[in-house]
Amino acid sequence: MIHEVDDTIRNLVRRDVIKGGDIEVVFDAPTKDWASRRNTPTIDVYLYDIREDLKRRQYGIVDVHDEAGRISGRRPMPRIFKLSYLVTAWTQRAEDEHRLLSAMLGCFLRHDRILATDLAGGLQEQGWPLDITIALPPPEDRALSDVWSALGGELKPSLDLVVMIPIDLDRFEVAAPLVTERPRLNVNGGGSGGGPARRGARRVAVPAPEADDIQEEVVRSGADDDPGRVFRFRGTTDT
Repeated sequence: MIHEVDDTIRNLVRRDVIKGGDIEVVFDAPTKDWASRRNTPTIDVYLYDIREDLKRRQYGIVDVHDEAGRISGRRPMPRIFKLSYLVTAWTQRAEDEHRLLSAMLGCFLRHDRILATDLAGGLQEQGWPLDITIALPPPEDRALSDVWSALGGELKPSLDLVVMIPIDLDRFEVAAPLVTERPRLNVNGGGSGGGPARRGARRVAVPAPEADDIQEEVVRSGADDDPGRVFRFRGTTDT
């Protein structure tokens, strides 16, 4: 699924930033050795951190509907993970790098949420949009200067791109089948004493009585001067 996020970012950058230009979009680690081999204009989107967003963890279940709109099953709420990318531009001139970074910044400010129609692969089938933040201050435990030190490269202008991706837990519970028949009652019960119904008892469907056939009788448990508790009985009229 992470590689599908990469494909989504690449497609978005090629469409709204490069616009047919001769610029590569790669996801390599920008090490010193890698930078020395670059000879074409490049936008590097390096994934350097993956962690769950605990503030967005939700509990519960989500209904899954079939093509007819009926509930076919249920699945738990997805977990939200933050994919952090280090975005850099590599050209022969610093001014050209700044133009590319400016275009990248504007692109992801406009697309702070990638809709399902712009997602790649299975992300589109899943249907969850991707929220994006760009150039926000990183957490205190994740300074970009530490990332550059770990890569062994020289510090240069960069953008911190964070993509929030929902990941399903791949647990699905099939819903109970729909009831398509009317309930049936056994009107040929057992003998006296409330025993079980005798073998071969016939089951028949009992239709609900019409409203005009229902009468209500009020019975009072006390005397006339002390009505006591009131009981109401409902039943059909005799024919």
